[in-house]
Amino acid sequence: MRTFTTGATVLLIGATLLGGCSNLNHRENRALTGGAIGAAGGAAIGAVTGGSAVYGGLLGGAAGAAVGALTAEEGKKHRR
Repeated sequence: MRTFTTGATVLLIGATLLGGCSNLNHRENRALTGGAIGAAGGAAIGAVTGGSAVYGGLLGGAAGAAVGALTAEEGKKHRR
């Protein structure tokens, strides 16, 4: 019963957090996506190389969010 309660709590918290992402602008969406990809990649590299997966995830997430936000093309005019 404890496993079900824990799983249901995690699912509820995750759904609540994702609900806050419904009306993001382009730059915020890119930062969020870049952070998620960076965190996953940093954690994987940290774990594979024998380092800390937690620190790798934190550093990768911060770097990915920064790159995602800085490379957003919001406000720039596109040439066709």
